[in-house]
Amino acid sequence: MRNHTVFTFFIVCVSVSAKGYEYDNLYIHFFLELPNNWSSVPFLALSGVTQTCRTRTLGKDNVAFFSHPFSFEAFFRKEDETEGSLPQWPVLYFKVLSLDFWQRYRTEGYGYLVIPATPGCHSLTCSTWRPLQCGTVAELRRFFIGGAPELEDSSYVRGDRLSRFGFRTETTGSVSFTLHCMQHARAFVDAGTLKKKRQSVLDQLGGYSQQGSVYNVLEAFQRARRRMQEARESLPRDLINTTTLVPESSA
Repeated sequence: MRNHTVFTFFIVCVSVSAKGYEYDNLYIHFFLELPNNWSSVPFLALSGVTQTCRTRTLGKDNVAFFSHPFSFEAFFRKEDETEGSLPQWPVLYFKVLSLDFWQRYRTEGYGYLVIPATPGCHSLTCSTWRPLQCGTVAELRRFFIGGAPELEDSSYVRGDRLSRFGFRTETTGSVSFTLHCMQHARAFVDAGTLKKKRQSVLDQLGGYSQQGSVYNVLEAFQRARRRMQEARESLPRDLINTTTLVPESSA
């Protein structure tokens, strides 16, 4: 059986902080959505929740520092090798909530984050929004009872075309993430090996060309020396003796 695995993707994500939200005691629900041709380890959870964190005032914003790490591992397999399109990358959806003393929770905002396609360390800040119910009664209910309009599907926030008919939203705060992305693939190893092989071949060709140029110079020198000796032998003896005696008489 042929292995169609293109590469393995491993990510360590840290929910750094959240700021700009209305209420205190924030926590984050998150889950990772894998597109087609992606899979994960069966026992690995693709969702989670952070701890509840109180905010503190920094400048004009109330900031909650989570520093909550979580990791994912996924595999990309391209079954159709004739297809030349690039793969779609996993998406991290999250929801910010608040919890008060009476255990009443409120939805503070929805957001998403497309996992970077390049390996390395990435620091990203994602803005959020929440559905808004009009009227004074809705605001009083949110303040005294808790609860608020929620999305049935959290991936709705990433839709290309969103219907706003009878639907109001409110921009809320933002969440900061730090992502450490690592990629491993046989193709990367093969490319590196091929590059080294090409470099060694070029080095060998360069050495051979240098040796050949030295050999050509020596061979030309030997040919010139033989021609000079042949020309000297073809001259008459009297002329050779005359040329040898001229320096002696002049001295």
